[in-house]
Amino acid sequence: MTAVVETGPARHGLAGHSHVGGRTVPAQRDSHLHGVGSADLLDHRAPSGKEENWRFTPMRRLRGLAEDAPFQGVFGADDDTVVQAPENVIVRRVSGDEAARLKGLAGLPTDRPSARAWAASSSVLLIDIPAQAQVSEPVVITFIGTDVEKASAGHVVVRVGAHASAQVAMVHEGSATLADNIEIVVGDGATLEFASMEEWANDAVHLSHHHIRVGRDATLKHTALTFGGDLVRVVGTVTYDGPGGDAELTGLYFADAGQHLEHRLFVDHAVPHCKSRALYKGALQGAKAHTVWIGDVLIRKAAEGTDTYEMNRNLLLTSGARADSVPNLEIETGEIVGAGHASATGRFDDEQLFYLLSRGIPPEVAKRLVVRGFFGEVLLRIGIPSVRERASEIIERELAIAGI
Repeated sequence: MTAVVETGPARHGLAGHSHVGGRTVPAQRDSHLHGVGSADLLDHRAPSGKEENWRFTPMRRLRGLAEDAPFQGVFGADDDTVVQAPENVIVRRVSGDEAARLKGLAGLPTDRPSARAWAASSSVLLIDIPAQAQVSEPVVITFIGTDVEKASAGHVVVRVGAHASAQVAMVHEGSATLADNIEIVVGDGATLEFASMEEWANDAVHLSHHHIRVGRDATLKHTALTFGGDLVRVVGTVTYDGPGGDAELTGLYFADAGQHLEHRLFVDHAVPHCKSRALYKGALQGAKAHTVWIGDVLIRKAAEGTDTYEMNRNLLLTSGARADSVPNLEIETGEIVGAGHASATGRFDDEQLFYLLSRGIPPEVAKRLVVRGFFGEVLLRIGIPSVRERASEIIERELAIAGI
């Protein structure tokens, strides 16, 4: 590893049952849409593609990551990782008993690829922000893949101490066949902005599980930016350690011809007076471009005072593209502040285009302005300037590919 160190939601009054994608199902102890966490590989069967959590995923393109493809190394353990971190942030790779103790701080695997990567990762990349630290510059970790023929596993732990404040960005580039786990622990009263950028080459396959634990009165901003890769599937799981936790989950993705980009969220409200917001937006262009967004929110009986809302929007720029979007709410108590969801997929807004065209703006320029405005809401929420600028540049490049 090369280290470069630089100094208004809808309201529901429901009890005794759950509201799931428009259907009512009996109340239950755990979410029927999310597997039970376990580090034991025997607890996770190889998916067939018929399961609810896998029915949108093209299983034949996973290169055996969900079954038995041998892992031939720990991703990021060699010279394919570049670290940029201020002096008061500790970034180091740990192994042995220390790595074993770090695993599971934020959660456990809930599917077979995650469990396989968990077991195969003999070391952990630890990003440690001490308690009370106020980190002025973002931590940027860049992983560079070099081989799609050999499957690799990875494990990263981001630990933010109590009442600390930091920004962390992770960038994936190059070619790889990868399954990994990213654990994010935000201590009591701490603030973290975390951004994950998938800028893979066109041949990469990446299955990633983000396990997130938000402490009492802690604030998390988590942004998933997905542009490259043949198949990328990012699963995010959020839990709360105490009242007052606030999680803002945003995402932006742009799928080209033949790409499969999939994002899944599970927010588990098990303690009272916590908040979550999810906003994901995506654009698609080209034949067989496919995106999937699944947003699951479980409000347990004990989670009184919960305030949650999730939204997904998809913009189809060409014919032949497909976007699947499924928001779900499971509510076990009526004593909540609010809970709602929204989802929509469509083409250019004709009224917006007409407005711009009527003012003499050429059609191609007008379309570009509409797309920029579509993504603008997410881009403005990214508080890491370098990440926001990089995402904006990629969007401009994608629009040029579309001829817009």
